[in-house]
Amino acid sequence: MTDIMKGLLSQRPINALEPGTIVQGTITEICDNIVKVDIGLKAEGLIPANEFSDINAMGIGQPIEVFLEKLENKDGLPIISFDKAEQQKNWALIIENRPEGSVVAGRVKGKIKGGLIVNIGVDAFLPASQIDTQASRDLDQYIGKTYDFKIVKVNRDRHNVIISRRELMEEERQLKRQSLLSTIKVGDIRRGVVKNVTDYGVFVDLDGIDGLLHVTDMAWKRVSHPTEIVSVGEAIDIMVIGIDEERERVSLGLKQTKPNPWEEAARRYPVGSQVKGKVVNLVHYGAFVELEEGVEGLIHTTEMSWIKRVVKPSEILKVGQEVTASVLGIDKENQKVALSLRQLEENPWTMVPRNYPVGAHIRGVVHNVTAYGAFVGLEDGIDGMIHVSDISWTKHVISPAEVLKVGEEVEAVVLEIDVEQQRISLGIKQLKTDPWEQIEMRFPIGKLVTGAIRKITSYGIFIELEDGIDGLVHISQIGEDHVESIKSMFKVGQEATARVIRVDHEERRIGLSIKAAHYNDHKLEAEVQAMDKLQNDQEMNSLNDIFDQFEKMNASAPESEEK
Repeated sequence: MTDIMKGLLSQRPINALEPGTIVQGTITEICDNIVKVDIGLKAEGLIPANEFSDINAMGIGQPIEVFLEKLENKDGLPIISFDKAEQQKNWALIIENRPEGSVVAGRVKGKIKGGLIVNIGVDAFLPASQIDTQASRDLDQYIGKTYDFKIVKVNRDRHNVIISRRELMEEERQLKRQSLLSTIKVGDIRRGVVKNVTDYGVFVDLDGIDGLLHVTDMAWKRVSHPTEIVSVGEAIDIMVIGIDEERERVSLGLKQTKPNPWEEAARRYPVGSQVKGKVVNLVHYGAFVELEEGVEGLIHTTEMSWIKRVVKPSEILKVGQEVTASVLGIDKENQKVALSLRQLEENPWTMVPRNYPVGAHIRGVVHNVTAYGAFVGLEDGIDGMIHVSDISWTKHVISPAEVLKVGEEVEAVVLEIDVEQQRISLGIKQLKTDPWEQIEMRFPIGKLVTGAIRKITSYGIFIELEDGIDGLVHISQIGEDHVESIKSMFKVGQEATARVIRVDHEERRIGLSIKAAHYNDHKLEAEVQAMDKLQNDQEMNSLNDIFDQFEKMNASAPESEEK
């Protein structure tokens, strides 16, 4: 017993039995929850068993010092406490031997507002923020357990002691961190515990330092979220793949602890082989198929069908579907496998040249009409295209919709086949002989023709002749006088008579003249020669250019010359 303790006991005689003093007693009985103590009064005092750290170490007849709180309660029993006697005696020890910053062992007694009460010889307060390095919502888990604590503050006047477990843990962790950073190296396999999970990865406690395991380093297979692989509190073996000593950061890899499946991928999936897998993801350009854990292949939309133009992969496949595909190629360095569904089927385009030879006449239904042509179905998945320029020999078709309608059955001629590009060119006009081949014989210069007006424009009118051939009457060839408005003089469907004054092979147009319909041969020849001379002098190419220039020439000529 120390001198200070002896001093405390000698301040009041033990046999005085005064409340507020430490008195001597003897254990007379030990029950499950109560220890009975005789302190020399008529009745024995009762001490709860939980005031003793080890009730089994106590024995009947053992002398014991207790704190006398009251001589008797309402039942006539003295109120005594072993714990308070120990705390009074231990205050002297705390003040003498346990300064602030020292480490003591203590047992957690219970909860109070803001933290825990810990018996370190005296009752000390452990704030909730100082219990652990991470906040804990369940304080009950610490009750009854013994830990080491650091004395943070001692208030002698109020007999208050504040302690911290967290500071000790952080100091210990810092020492472990320094030790770990001095010994750890890239390639080490370490045991760690998953501490925290985020969307981009998990933090693993390596007993001294937290390392980051990024989601891309968790498995060789596709991982959508870290919780697919690990959970908080799980112990895992993990590889060190990067160390930043200056920032005290460690990068970890879980997949690196297992063989890379891509090392053997080329051998297991040779080009041309058939493989089975499960669709794991659909993107706008194709579908990813898992062949094994960590190895995925891509089926591009162009490799899904020979005959169908796949816009969305979901038209053909769905996630979770089991598929069989053919290996087109493998890129080990970039970890890519190209797969195909259509290669497992016969390419119907290989039979197209035999089934639809060039020059063959076919019949089909118009499936689609675009600005440049119309698509005609020949068989399931195989269409031929009629370009706008192959619709008519004679009519100037601006849009295929003027002539062809979706759902209409048409006859056409096969013009060209490109198996590699999967294209068939068709033509409707080729069903007939090109009327322009003998145009000069059918419409010689000077011939008088009659036909219905098919179209009226600002620069002239088009008269439909034989076989649908159009003849253009330029505004300059309508009358001798200047014409302000053509539409005020003619109507569509009205018949008109004119003479052929020019034939343009390149533009497939015939130039007509209404005013020359009444010319004699001499005057007609003069008109034609004037136009020929104009073209030769100015190197004009189109019929419209010649007519336009001819109009300007006539408009600027003197009145006597015009007549």
